[in-house]
Amino acid sequence: MRKNSIKNVRINNEVHRELSNIIRNDIKDPRVCEMTSVTDVYVAPDLKTCKAYISVLGDDAQLQETIEGLQSAVGFIRKKLAENVNLRNTPEITFVADDSIAYGVKMSKMIEDTVNNKE
Repeated sequence: MRKNSIKNVRINNEVHRELSNIIRNDIKDPRVCEMTSVTDVYVAPDLKTCKAYISVLGDDAQLQETIEGLQSAVGFIRKKLAENVNLRNTPEITFVADDSIAYGVKMSKMIEDTVNNKE
């Protein structure tokens, strides 16, 4: 199976949706910030591993704390994922901090400052 096959894209979308629901509704760990979002999910074609990119509305300390909380609850998350998504294998989930939103805001501010300084 190719990496970007239609089946793999559908699996990525389904896992993305279910991970978002699980984190929003089922995780009770106080370390996990309420404003946590799953920005992207990549499931390997063999369904053994999964990278979930996590973004948090807050500072870097909250992001790291949220990642730690999610890593400690990874067994529970996999169990819920197995119940909700019918896959041959439930992938091992690795949570990765995604700072692309913060980077985009920073770049927009720099562009805006440059435009304002020229005027």
